[in-house]
Amino acid sequence: MTVHMIWAEAHDRVVGANGAIPWRLSEDQRMFRERTGGATVVMGRATWDSLPERFRPLPGRRNVVLTRDPSWSAEGAEVVHSVEEVDLTGEVWVIGGEAVYTAFLPLADHLLRTRVDLAVSGDTYAPELGDGWVVTSSSGWQTSQSGLRYVVEELVRTGQAAQPGQTAVAG
Repeated sequence: MTVHMIWAEAHDRVVGANGAIPWRLSEDQRMFRERTGGATVVMGRATWDSLPERFRPLPGRRNVVLTRDPSWSAEGAEVVHSVEEVDLTGEVWVIGGEAVYTAFLPLADHLLRTRVDLAVSGDTYAPELGDGWVVTSSSGWQTSQSGLRYVVEELVRTGQAAQPGQTAVAG
């Protein structure tokens, strides 16, 4: 079992503002589609609500929505009310938001993180990773079609597949 997490973050770990992502990075969106296609995606209800209606449920994926509301339902969503209810067999990608990332972080083995070189106000944040994570690959800084600078990093927990020379990551 591998629990993957995927997010894009601006400076200060900002991943969202007012129910939306406060930037547009088509390269990151394309990578998200490629990496999560055919897998289970786990998200909170607010993340589900933030998706454009035409993309709900996310096509080509099993959509699991974690919510505290026992009466909530949506067509195409498999509703769960706790982390323990999520079937973690197969390929599972946790896609947000903040509380869901935090809840699944202890179970995660792998993180695909896009860091966007942008200072922006936000109200939703990526979790602090702390010690124990290493960068296993990095795209190096690139400039998107929109002009934003970004870097894509793959991280794993120490001991999961760390190779000599990899950089330890704090927060």
